[in-house]
Amino acid sequence: MPPIVRVEKLYHTYQSEAKNPVPALCGVDLAIEAGEYVVILGHNGSGKSTLAKHFNALLAPTDGKVWVKGWDTLNRGQVRDIRRTVGMVFQHPDNQIVATIVEEDVAFGPENLGLSRTEIARRVDWSLARVEMQPFRFRAPHLLSGGQKQRICIAGVLAMEPEVLVLDEATAMLDPRGRQEVLDIARRLNKERGVTLIAVTHFMREAIEADRVIILERGQIALQGPPREVFQQIERLRELSLDVPHVSELALALHRQFAGFPADLLTPEEVAEAVVHYCDGQNGDENQVSTAASQRPAASASVAQPAVEKATPPDLHALAPTHPPLLSLQHVAHYYMRDTPLAVMAVSDINIDVYPGEIVGVLGHTGSGKSTAIQHFNGLLRAHEGKAIVLGQDLADSQVDIRAVRRQVGLVFQMPEAQLFEQYVGDDVAYGPRKQGLSRAEVRMRVQRAMEAVGLPFAEFKDRITFGLSGGQMRRVAIAGVLALEPRILVLDEPTAGLDPQARGQLMCRLLDLRGQGITLVMISHNMEELAEICDRLYVIADGRTVMEGTPATIFSRASELRAMGLDVPDVTKVAETLKARGLLPADEVIYTLAQAEDAVAHLLAQSADGEGLGAA
Repeated sequence: MPPIVRVEKLYHTYQSEAKNPVPALCGVDLAIEAGEYVVILGHNGSGKSTLAKHFNALLAPTDGKVWVKGWDTLNRGQVRDIRRTVGMVFQHPDNQIVATIVEEDVAFGPENLGLSRTEIARRVDWSLARVEMQPFRFRAPHLLSGGQKQRICIAGVLAMEPEVLVLDEATAMLDPRGRQEVLDIARRLNKERGVTLIAVTHFMREAIEADRVIILERGQIALQGPPREVFQQIERLRELSLDVPHVSELALALHRQFAGFPADLLTPEEVAEAVVHYCDGQNGDENQVSTAASQRPAASASVAQPAVEKATPPDLHALAPTHPPLLSLQHVAHYYMRDTPLAVMAVSDINIDVYPGEIVGVLGHTGSGKSTAIQHFNGLLRAHEGKAIVLGQDLADSQVDIRAVRRQVGLVFQMPEAQLFEQYVGDDVAYGPRKQGLSRAEVRMRVQRAMEAVGLPFAEFKDRITFGLSGGQMRRVAIAGVLALEPRILVLDEPTAGLDPQARGQLMCRLLDLRGQGITLVMISHNMEELAEICDRLYVIADGRTVMEGTPATIFSRASELRAMGLDVPDVTKVAETLKARGLLPADEVIYTLAQAEDAVAHLLAQSADGEGLGAA
């Protein structure tokens, strides 16, 4: 059979008639077979989303050809057939929602296919069930969280029952459980119904079950192949501004130290089983290893430094008597559409304290109330019950200068692209400093510093059209606009969603730099590895309430409770869990970063090898 999607010498240029056209695709050749599962990776601006939009004729080639089931995407008479065949879930859910009620939005596609009311109802029920959004079917989409909106978009495309499903960063705003559920749905459609699956993502772990991984660089295919082959090429991936799953990096590090340890591992389960097999092979007696392991002191966060170096966190118990929290939410409750028949309690009992100089992480399942909670930090939302104390001021006091508070507490929204409005990037980043009445030279210095901090070279991007950027690039512009204000406290809601690994790493390092300069940070994220690496303390929110607080070691030691709330733990923690269950690591071993895992497992393997007189290779 011919490929279901075929791309031949595809070029695409944005603003082709402008003085400075922007090339996005430069001669891509690609064939995707029916029933194949393909993951497309690449740094922000590499052309991933542009390529994906050619698969259902949302974009027309500047040059070259794209065929879907033999239909030419340049033939406008065949566009309807192409779009019935290829369903696409976009990076930003607000760009895809068209109705005022969830149920009606999901039904929109099937209605346009001319299906019967019975069939439309069946498809709506089925697709809402797949994304676990049945309880919200009569809600207004604008009252949902970003992650819930994304689920509605996915349901709308699933209801079309396409032959090809394209996911363009579709899981970026979902919690770990939601992300896994979407991937499970997509894989079932792929395996059971033969749906061709094309996923554009920055989550390396989402690529491990694909048939093929394709990596774009500057609008061209730079690397492709099965995941096991691709993820062993660590140096090449880093050249392409990407990384590999932490467990793959762990396996490669162990392979370099110990003869016979496999390098091509992709999942926590594979790594853990390889460790067990290696120890069994070296010792011939698992009990011997278990006894030895129990005599090893438990690792802690101080044993091995995380990949992103952490400054020493403040002694909170010492600070508390003399230094009250900069931010404090005390039993905060908030209702949307209060005093109306549509009233919804968004949060019911939020308790968060943030001390000077900290990096505090906030995690919770999609719709748990995280974004609602942090919007109380600068008075965007007011507590209906409880108190919000910010910089020593009760925000319920009518005498508080809320504009002064907001100059001190910068907030980057969950969808920061909505904060952009200027035509040119440099002007957008400069808007806040200009409003502060700073000199032209000071404004320029702040804009340059902020743009460089988020990986947008000033000279290259300052005159770019803001809305001609990729989604990840627009996100960085929004963050730069807040950084340019140089706030005392920076609150970030999913700041790295949509960023490539290199840009994520740059931003994390910049956040640590800001903490070193005395700025206090609060960060919401669904990326467990990210929170583990840089946060001093974590708060867990579930169903509108604060349910856990503690250091990363404390929180990630409660893996079963986190999973019950739709959350997860770092992949290296999963490796440690399995090894503890097999008696190879002490039960109180604390592992939540890659560096800690390398230290603990290498110690275990060396111990095992030495038992037979075999040293590390």
